[in-house]
Amino acid sequence: MSTFNLPNTSPAVPVTLTDDLEKDKLLTFPAFRTWLSTIQHSLALQADPQHVFHESPYQLRSIKIQACDYFGGGRIGFLKMKAEVTNDKGEWLPGGIFLRGGSVGMLLVLSPKGFKDEKYTILTVQPRIAAGSLAFVEIPAGMLDDSGTFAGKAAEEIKEEVGLEVPQSELVDMTALAMEANTTDAGEENLQKAVYPSSGGSDEFVPLLLWEKEMERKEIEQLKGKLTGLRDHGEKITLHLCPLQDMWKAGARDGKTLAAFALYNGLKKEGKI
Repeated sequence: MSTFNLPNTSPAVPVTLTDDLEKDKLLTFPAFRTWLSTIQHSLALQADPQHVFHESPYQLRSIKIQACDYFGGGRIGFLKMKAEVTNDKGEWLPGGIFLRGGSVGMLLVLSPKGFKDEKYTILTVQPRIAAGSLAFVEIPAGMLDDSGTFAGKAAEEIKEEVGLEVPQSELVDMTALAMEANTTDAGEENLQKAVYPSSGGSDEFVPLLLWEKEMERKEIEQLKGKLTGLRDHGEKITLHLCPLQDMWKAGARDGKTLAAFALYNGLKKEGKI
């Protein structure tokens, strides 16, 4: 194991690495860079006398990398780490983190031409070993990288998982729209305009995008039970065509599916989509 101090920090914040992780790889890992800038910004807000922690502000004292998983090409996939965050009274905040970065989720709402009020959505059924499942039901989703926009990644995932070509310009960012009217975002923290499905232990954030389209009924029916996914990436996906009003039941185990359903109905009610 080796240790280094985070650049441009005072007082020093030591970082302990695993044997298989180099300093430069950690500092250029997009998920780590995003998390670090976010927590540093949030901690700096404590300087405001109105901040709830102003009298005894917390500091990031150290970071210990506990495990690192790699994707192809030696690219970091996931990190497990412990961030020590305490104040001068010795009070601490839980800092165990599964660091994986953002994902993007897509709600596809399809209507047969001439029947705009008849709405369906596409759910994916696929193995999710972390959940102990070989048939987990959810909206299409995929991990973000640092190569493009949320919309660009969403369009890519829709093509891979559903087989539909979707122009980026037709995608609507529902989370961003909802947060335009959010006046309760305390302290102006620099969080993503996205859903955080497990903020107690993971940095993952999920912007939820919408594509609403009229198609020929035959085209919609052909999606039912279709097998998709990138087999060389371990993806084995079956598509499930679901009436929109029933998606909250069909996808009840998946947080992003329920969030997408709530956002869609809330934005529709307020006339934003």
